[in-house]
Amino acid sequence: MRYPATDELSSAERAFMINASEIDILPGVRGDLDESLVSGGPSGLTAILLPLVDEGWIEVCRLVPWAAPEGAQGLQPGPSVPRQELPALLTDAENWEYPGDGEWLGRLTLVLTESGRRIPR
Repeated sequence: MRYPATDELSSAERAFMINASEIDILPGVRGDLDESLVSGGPSGLTAILLPLVDEGWIEVCRLVPWAAPEGAQGLQPGPSVPRQELPALLTDAENWEYPGDGEWLGRLTLVLTESGRRIPR
């Protein structure tokens, strides 16, 4: 498997990789992208994200409940969403928006894979 340096990626690809390294919810990437790309809607964003998933560098997960050993409650990425489900989920504009009710449970989240973490920065 080839591991490009991040300067070999487009600025949009880098934005997705950075957000995945931060384990950020999907809408978080929009703030790091050019306005023309964001205003183009989900299809343009999906066209950037899916190849990164297919390369095995990023996983798309849903946030699930988590409890720390001392009992603090929080959220963490759950299992990867199956690849065959991603096109439909990613073309839904609602998944690219921050939740209006502030509830992050179940929201799509970007996570670097082991391979993604090996890409030189």
